[in-house]
Amino acid sequence: MAKKKNKHNFWKRLHFKYRLSVMNENTLEELWKINASMFSGAVLLLVFAGFLVTITSVIIIATPIRYYLPGYLDAEIREQAIRMAFKTDSLQEQIDNQNIYISNLQQVFAGKILNTDSVKTIMADTVSVSDTDPSLQKSKAEREFVQRYEEEEKYNLSVLPPSVTSSAESLIFYKPVNGSIVSKFNPYNGQHGLTLKIVSKETVSAVMAGTVLSANYDINGGYTIQIQHKNGYVSVYTGNTSLLKQTGDKVRTGEAIAVIESDKNKSTGTFAGFELWYKGTPVNPEDFILFK
Repeated sequence: MAKKKNKHNFWKRLHFKYRLSVMNENTLEELWKINASMFSGAVLLLVFAGFLVTITSVIIIATPIRYYLPGYLDAEIREQAIRMAFKTDSLQEQIDNQNIYISNLQQVFAGKILNTDSVKTIMADTVSVSDTDPSLQKSKAEREFVQRYEEEEKYNLSVLPPSVTSSAESLIFYKPVNGSIVSKFNPYNGQHGLTLKIVSKETVSAVMAGTVLSANYDINGGYTIQIQHKNGYVSVYTGNTSLLKQTGDKVRTGEAIAVIESDKNKSTGTFAGFELWYKGTPVNPEDFILFK
């Protein structure tokens, strides 16, 4: 009974109204007054505190004051630094090409023989390779070997179907990235492509000309990019650090599409994945591309 009475008294004191007045000292005239309880005062205090926090948050987010918050500016600076690094690399590449072009013109005017491979030596990572490049065409001995091999393996069920072989016969695939193979193609165990170990920073190149189907971040494969090629081929590149292309972009054979940076903090190393699909079926990339 005593507890109930104490509780009732506490609630009564909480809602008991107090009067605050402002009076003229000379005339004792009441100029201003307010009646409020402890409960209403606490509610007004909470509302004012919430309003103050909201105004402060808006000011911080909408003004440059946010740059003074620890850790906020680091992500933006890193993104800008990466973009500037790519632009600087592209500008340096253009300058090198211009210097070689001017040097070749000087040799032409001087009547000297040009070095036809000078451009490819400085653009080994991002050169666009044409499917009709004479240096990539099969020799007579290679064509005879391919024809003899196909005749011998025509009834071997372990090789690719004739439709896949014939469709890829006239195509030239570019090596996507430099690295050592640590996991080979095995669709029966869910390994639909190759896993390569990257030693240093590498540029990922398109294996063939096509259109970017998707370029986004996947929780399992990291930054992933998919490219649709002619004759029903689709190439998939996973494990990238950053992407250079967006969905819908047109790419050429050998063009840089992503960058992989080795993580020195990982004891296991940095890995990149590559898959090649033909009309919805995964195929072994080593049957089309030479990996060292």
